[in-house]
Amino acid sequence: MTTMKEIAEKTGVSVSTVSLVLNDRDEGRVKSGIADQVRAMAEKLGYKPNPLARSLRTSKTRILGFISEEVATTPYAGGIILGAQAAASQLGYMLITVNTDGEDSEDEEITALKRYGADGFLYAKMSNRYTDVPESLASTPLVLVDATDRQGRFPSVEPDEIRIAHDATTRLIEAGCQRIAYIGCSEPMLAQDRRFEGYRTALEDAGRTYDESLVCNVLNNGPALQAVSELFDSQRPDGFFCFNDARAWYVYECAARRGLFIGKDISVIGVDNHRVLAETLEPQLTTVELPHFEMGYWSVCKLVSMIEKRDLDDIDMPETTAPLPPLDSPIPAMIRCTLIEKNSVAQRA
Repeated sequence: MTTMKEIAEKTGVSVSTVSLVLNDRDEGRVKSGIADQVRAMAEKLGYKPNPLARSLRTSKTRILGFISEEVATTPYAGGIILGAQAAASQLGYMLITVNTDGEDSEDEEITALKRYGADGFLYAKMSNRYTDVPESLASTPLVLVDATDRQGRFPSVEPDEIRIAHDATTRLIEAGCQRIAYIGCSEPMLAQDRRFEGYRTALEDAGRTYDESLVCNVLNNGPALQAVSELFDSQRPDGFFCFNDARAWYVYECAARRGLFIGKDISVIGVDNHRVLAETLEPQLTTVELPHFEMGYWSVCKLVSMIEKRDLDDIDMPETTAPLPPLDSPIPAMIRCTLIEKNSVAQRA
């Protein structure tokens, strides 16, 4: 492993000079030409800083704690962790992820992460919701992921739920659908309220009259399928915006039982871009992809900017399905999700 002493010998300067340069403390202390030579030699020799030594000097461990509620065990939401890991690696941090199943477990995991000396924390929920942040995290740098602090004390990032529904409903209107149903979620949650709002607003923006008889809020399994079936027969919708891809399956099932063709007789749009559903259904489901990777990546960048007290203008942001909002976005930062066109929306004649 290349040492600072070797770099000093190769460039003909002192070890202290090399230390100043490689720890970014050379401004005003080392001539720019010499600093450039040191950095060039360090790169040539493949110098890698020692994280432990750096942490002893700076009192920073460069460890981030990721505290999740079921996110780590949810396949399609695992993209949050992938995004967080990608950003942490790019910024020179290590991410430690823990999964909790209740308040007692959560307190234990937070205590353990603090013993590791984590510089900051990400606090994630499985689905977008208001949440109460544990007081044990209140005094540390903290960013919420797919959740909003009920008291508005901490930065957070979440999908733009209203735009999800507005974009999907508008797409159905553009496809020529005249009677657009909303298959929602009967469980009270932030995402449901906002998606319903976006659905209704899109209709009104297009000069349509909102009809509550076209709204069917369900949970799952047999009762949900029966409710959607009754909606088919009583209201005869020709377009369906579904709270998620799982609920779109009920529409496919009801259409098949009636000899109706998805993408021809009726149009359907879901939310999630859940691989098992969106790509297995035939025809494949047009859906809005939730920005799991983007939320994870943005949250780490925001957290590091808070820890290091800088704006991170010098890093290259990755190309993502949904555009990343600026780090100084109003809180909560909203990510406008991307509608993935497949084959379940009829072509307008």
